[in-house]
Amino acid sequence: MDGEGEDASKVIHVKFVTKLYPPFKAPVSSVVIPSNVTRLGLSSIVNSLLTLEKPEAFDFLIDGELIRMSLEQFLLAKGISAERTLEIEYIRAVAPRKEEKPSLHDDWVSAVDGSSPRFILTGCYDGLGRIWSSPGSCTHILEGHTGAISSVAFVNSQGGESVTVATASKDRTLRLFKVDTAESGDSTTRVRAYKILRGHKASVQSVVAEKHGNMVCSSSWDCTINLWNTDESESELSVSGKKRKGNNQAEEAQLEGEAVTTFIGHTQCVSSVVWPEEDVIYSCSWDHSVRRWDVPTGKDTLNLYCGKALNTVDVGGEGSALVAGGGSDPVLRVWDPRKPGTSAPVFQFSSHSSWISACKWHESSWFHLLSASYDGKIMLWDLRTAWPLSVIDTHKDKVLCADWWKGDSVVSGGADSNLRISSGISIS
Repeated sequence: MDGEGEDASKVIHVKFVTKLYPPFKAPVSSVVIPSNVTRLGLSSIVNSLLTLEKPEAFDFLIDGELIRMSLEQFLLAKGISAERTLEIEYIRAVAPRKEEKPSLHDDWVSAVDGSSPRFILTGCYDGLGRIWSSPGSCTHILEGHTGAISSVAFVNSQGGESVTVATASKDRTLRLFKVDTAESGDSTTRVRAYKILRGHKASVQSVVAEKHGNMVCSSSWDCTINLWNTDESESELSVSGKKRKGNNQAEEAQLEGEAVTTFIGHTQCVSSVVWPEEDVIYSCSWDHSVRRWDVPTGKDTLNLYCGKALNTVDVGGEGSALVAGGGSDPVLRVWDPRKPGTSAPVFQFSSHSSWISACKWHESSWFHLLSASYDGKIMLWDLRTAWPLSVIDTHKDKVLCADWWKGDSVVSGGADSNLRISSGISIS
């Protein structure tokens, strides 16, 4: 008991600073706090200094590192003296403040794209793609695949009254859709593809669009990566155009396209591709490797091996240069190809309890990324701490896909057949 009283009597002089704007800006003056205070205690102290009507959750940094233990333990672990006045920076906690109503599908939700600020795109094991304008509001159904959809991508989604969408399927094809977003009415519009892309010899696992251009990239269980044109050319229509009847029995032209380029190098299923720069594509595979491809030459210029089959890869973070990947173990790995000896990850996060199905960097942060897992959880990470900032566990089964949406929300799909939206996430 005496020891507890002695610990409680230890105090530290601190000054709270922030880059936040009012009403989240506390007076910059030294205060005395107990040394054994935790993050929640620090948050209570700052809330009392701010006199907010509704309490706000905060995170805290000392020398650029997030505090995830008691203040006293942190200072001891980092060798920081408690004799001086400590400067502690506070930021709004990175955690969802609202869970939207789930959007039910007819089967597993296997793919999601949140890159459009206006819509969410999902792919489902029922072979249909869906476009959602808000939770529960499906505006368009994309039909035509004869197998489960494994990946979806907006090809262009910024502005305009129409968007182009690419879907990849276990039926070995990709399909391209033009969607008129100006169509009004309460009913859901069914859309057929204007172009079918054939050439893969096995299930197509991933599709990604060129950021500024008219091409998409796909990867497959046939171990290859293909590049395709998305445009509608008259020559293709006259040679490959086929007349198909839609649900309304009206004749419609449906083009068929062939791959422009094929990248060969992986020895097992190429599970995911990303296209972060005009001339650079990254891929990951069940052959345990992440590869970087030079688009003009088709040559791989970097190989990263991790000893595990990989399901997902993304590029972002500082300088949009960090590579995150996950797969057949619970570890989310981050590599920095700019550093010598790049085969070793610079970060490893191990809080999941099952395989990792998706990872995604936040587009406007150097530090933040998410991971999704078959353990049913989505975790939000910050490179400045080894522990997850927040755990989203609203899914009732395996999480198969996840993405950021509008900068402050996470959209995800899983084996519970639901699209879920966790919103109100503050990324500083």
